Amino acid sequence: MANTPSAAKRARQTERRTLINRRSLTAVKNQLKAVREAFRSGNKELAKAAAEHCVSTLDKAVKTGNVHRNSANRHKSIINKALLALG
Repeated sequence: MANTPSAAKRARQTERRTLINRRSLTAVKNQLKAVREAFRSGNKELAKAAAEHCVSTLDKAVKTGNVHRNSANRHKSIINKALLALG
């Protein structure tokens, strides 16, 4: 329990930010899963659409600081290589 008003405010802010950050990270994880499923299906159009959406989600997460830039770039590189391999 917070002892000062400023500590109580900080606790409230932390709760709000935690929910926002968790939502962003969950969106990234779900998009990565959707991309993997699209590649497994073998449908090129579906895979391309899922990849574009995933890259957008990754870029937004990087912009807000929820995902490290290098980590996002690694995921995007893997996605692009898989798209090229799909044909």
